[in-house]
Amino acid sequence: MKVALIQQKFHGSKEATNQRTIELIREAAEGGAELVVCQELHQTQYFCQSEDTKFFDLANEWEEDVKFWGHVAKQKGVVLVTSLFEKRADGLYHNTAFVYEKDGSIAGKYRKMHIPDDPGFYEKFYFTPGDLGFEPIETSVGKLGLLVCWDQWYPEAARLMALRGAKILIYPTAIGWFESDSSEEKSRQLEAWVAVQRGHAVANGLPVVSVNRVGFEEDDSGVMDGIKFWGNSFVFGAQGEELFRADSESEECYIVDVDMKRSEEVRRIWPFLRDRRIDEYQNLTKRFID
Repeated sequence: MKVALIQQKFHGSKEATNQRTIELIREAAEGGAELVVCQELHQTQYFCQSEDTKFFDLANEWEEDVKFWGHVAKQKGVVLVTSLFEKRADGLYHNTAFVYEKDGSIAGKYRKMHIPDDPGFYEKFYFTPGDLGFEPIETSVGKLGLLVCWDQWYPEAARLMALRGAKILIYPTAIGWFESDSSEEKSRQLEAWVAVQRGHAVANGLPVVSVNRVGFEEDDSGVMDGIKFWGNSFVFGAQGEELFRADSESEECYIVDVDMKRSEEVRRIWPFLRDRRIDEYQNLTKRFID
């Protein structure tokens, strides 16, 4: 299957950014991609660098946004993964990924489960934790194990998607460096991010796709020094083999061939799911084993 990764930057406004996204999706469709994956919160700036109630207004048009991207998916004839700011009710918001079929219909949605609260990533102020569980989304290109950004650090999330029959793990992402960090610390953070997701591919015998944004975005409040999003979108195969890795600067549509049948071959020689000691894992549901 040809999978397109849309790695891009914020272009100063929702309208300009969406237009650029559509151009890249068109490139993907023309290049034969069947599945197109956008980055986390791809319509706007990453507004979680500070806590400001004005940013809740970015979700006011979320229902129109859902229809808009469904139209794009239908027009381009692709299965499309988007990432939107969902207003569920007054004062109740989610970081939600919507998946569209090639005919523009909604195949399903996933509400981000793990919500960070770190300096520069104040997402708990904006997002309620997801309540839809770790349920793969059935599409014409297979069952998509869709997770979002902070979810990527948790092997439990990847495992539960795999156990429910996901054929591929997908992570729309927004993560980057603070310029005040040393070059050594930046390298450690980036490689840890890549390594943990590569581990999900190996442990579950599934391909993994992660799509991150690029570009520098200032903190509107002036408290933080802004984030330089590190790109490096990638695809790993079912045995952890690197199929593709982008750089940290380019805004591109990357099309990658993913062998969706390889999981069966890998799981036959590495039957990790078979050998799990499920009778001994009860304590995994505890916060900590005192």
